[in-house]
Amino acid sequence: MPYQVYLKRGEEKRILAGHSWVYANEVAKIEGKDKNGSLAEVLSFDGRYIGKGYINHLSKILVRVFIRGNEEEGEELFCERISRAAALREKLFEGSDCYRLVFAEADDLPAFICDKYGDYFSVEILSLGMDQRREMLVNALVKLFSPKGIYLRGDAPVRRKEGLPLENCVLYGEVPDKILVTENGLRMSVDVKNGQKTGYFLDQKENRFALRRYCKDARVLDCFCNSGGFSLNAATAAREVTAVDISQFALDNVEENARLNGFENVTTVCADVFAYLREQRAAGQTYDTVVLDPPAFCKSAAEVQDAYRGYKDINISAMKLVKRGGFLLTCSCSHYMTQPLFEKMLRESAREAGRRVKVLEVRVQSPDHPALLAAEETSYLKAFYLQVE
Repeated sequence: MPYQVYLKRGEEKRILAGHSWVYANEVAKIEGKDKNGSLAEVLSFDGRYIGKGYINHLSKILVRVFIRGNEEEGEELFCERISRAAALREKLFEGSDCYRLVFAEADDLPAFICDKYGDYFSVEILSLGMDQRREMLVNALVKLFSPKGIYLRGDAPVRRKEGLPLENCVLYGEVPDKILVTENGLRMSVDVKNGQKTGYFLDQKENRFALRRYCKDARVLDCFCNSGGFSLNAATAAREVTAVDISQFALDNVEENARLNGFENVTTVCADVFAYLREQRAAGQTYDTVVLDPPAFCKSAAEVQDAYRGYKDINISAMKLVKRGGFLLTCSCSHYMTQPLFEKMLRESAREAGRRVKVLEVRVQSPDHPALLAAEETSYLKAFYLQVE
């Protein structure tokens, strides 16, 4: 008999509003018996139908609801959901060959992410229920788009919490080591097998393009540059760009991408960004524009306090490096570092740096990463364009 999961009194409100996650501590009782990964029915305390989703007793997220009516799970439903997600991207990014095709909960396919890179897809499957149905997901993608290859990036640590192994492998066709795509008119070489996440951070696409207006004839410092998305967009307008990252692998990719576009104004530095910023200050260096796009400093609520200090440290250093009237683009990709908290950190940083700072733009993730109003976890990226005086 399939599982029936009864919520504690009042816990259904968040799910009815559109959130997908049912936490184990929100459950009053479970009836029936089935295996982990099976489809479970979620009911309110008094037995009203809420929805269905795949259950996993190994995870704190017990059920991820994605069926709200009478739909039947399976390949046909996956095709319909993926097709609907693709229609939005095709409308927003007509002619583009790289974008996030499916963004998990925001596209009614919890724990499933699919990024398009030319004729190839790079996917993440982050829950047991979805992983058990990977063949259906692959069949749906092949049926809808006939890609040349589909690659699984299964190395996200969250898979362990679902009882899943960490694995990277080709799921369909053949996938080359490098895929050439065009973003904002720039040629980019994407390594879906070894690059960060699914190969590239597509969520900053429009923020990278917006940087160009702040880089005209500028001396630019791009910190935590990764594969050079911000560096290359800056290089279209800047006098010189210094790209800094602790990973030589990432910097090799920056140099490759600079060559692809004929840029000779990009220099790479392999260094710890925190130490490098302090060294630049000690040496009396200044920049017209500084970019801070660090990895997520906090991946849980317990890490917020330490992350706050880390963000504050680099922002104080960066503000002191910006020439009077120059610009700072500073980002956070952790939803635990909320926008109000991030703003508070920036105010404190400006005060301690002795700088008067203006907010010029506040931007979020690219629209191929839509955020659900009912699920604050899906709204995670913050990008502040500041003028430092």
